[in-house]
Amino acid sequence: MPKHIGIVACSAEGAALCYRTLCAEAPVKMGTHTHPEVSMHTYPLSDYMTHIRSGNWTQVAELMLSSVQKLATMGAEFAVCPDNTIHQAFDLVTEKSPIPWLHIAETVAQEARSRGFQNLALTGTKYLMTSFVYPNILEKSNISCRIPEGDKQEKINTIIFEELVNGVFLEGSRLYFNQVIQEFKDKGCDAVVLGCTEIPILVDPKDCPLPTLDSTRLLARATLEEALTS
Repeated sequence: MPKHIGIVACSAEGAALCYRTLCAEAPVKMGTHTHPEVSMHTYPLSDYMTHIRSGNWTQVAELMLSSVQKLATMGAEFAVCPDNTIHQAFDLVTEKSPIPWLHIAETVAQEARSRGFQNLALTGTKYLMTSFVYPNILEKSNISCRIPEGDKQEKINTIIFEELVNGVFLEGSRLYFNQVIQEFKDKGCDAVVLGCTEIPILVDPKDCPLPTLDSTRLLARATLEEALTS
């Protein structure tokens, strides 16, 4: 019997992509129209942003804990969060969580190891890019990561919060991401982490200057594997 999955969502587009990927890829392993039981809970993104902007990760953790507690009462046996930024509260959550969690950066690190990448570029919100979330995980595998310079961080952050989380995906923004990623390639990076769960909807691996590590879909696939592991 597959495990019941609990999704602690934050922003709609990233959570939806994770859910759709999980449901779309499950039938290959489970049969036509079949996927594990999935429950999702989310507070409004605005609730999270109030605490993210002030750097109050304890309150971010409280929102995540409230969500996972609701999911556990619905029968979820483990939890995932298709949002990179709020993984800054991950340790505060897991120490009190009623069910275990998968970590999004761990799934990215595993894929990077399997593909032999050593020097990653990291894109995401400014809160994520300047945090410990990816460096702490990647250094365990002797993988380095680089982030954009300050002005580029701000522009990427603006694209995310003014466009992507609102379901707006503009060609000019896609080309800007490719430009930033090309600069990383020129500096020796061998792959790029799409470290905001909406970025994979914008950036096309077919014309991206570097191989992509799609945090959203990688988490969805790891979630499916966990659900099918007895």
